[in-house]
Amino acid sequence: MCYFKKVKVKDKLYGLVFGAGKVTKVFDDSHYKMMVTFKNGHEVPYTEDGIPGWGNFKKQTIFYKDDIDLTKVSFDPVTKVLSPKKIIKLRTKNKLEVRLPSGVWTPCTECIEEYMQDMLEAENYHLFRKKA
Repeated sequence: MCYFKKVKVKDKLYGLVFGAGKVTKVFDDSHYKMMVTFKNGHEVPYTEDGIPGWGNFKKQTIFYKDDIDLTKVSFDPVTKVLSPKKIIKLRTKNKLEVRLPSGVWTPCTECIEEYMQDMLEAENYHLFRKKA
């Protein structure tokens, strides 16, 4: 696919995980093609195909800012706050979604364990919902 074959430092990008960001480094001899720094301070390496070195994503999660169409992505607010017990139950049945820092809902199987654990420990139950 090589979506980022001609990426340059300072290119503006949009990541489904962390939102708006900029390319801060481009690698020539690495598995990763670029390092992106997001507005919230996170730095994430990405492959030429836009696959992050964060989480279990197997598909492209970052795009050039002008190329992305967010109409098919769910940013809906949570309608019912789940209890911790219900969150654990839905998680074991793979029927749980988690809200990423960008506001996008994604299946919990694609999110790293530490992020979900941090959200549970902080009692941020509004960041979880049953799969739509």
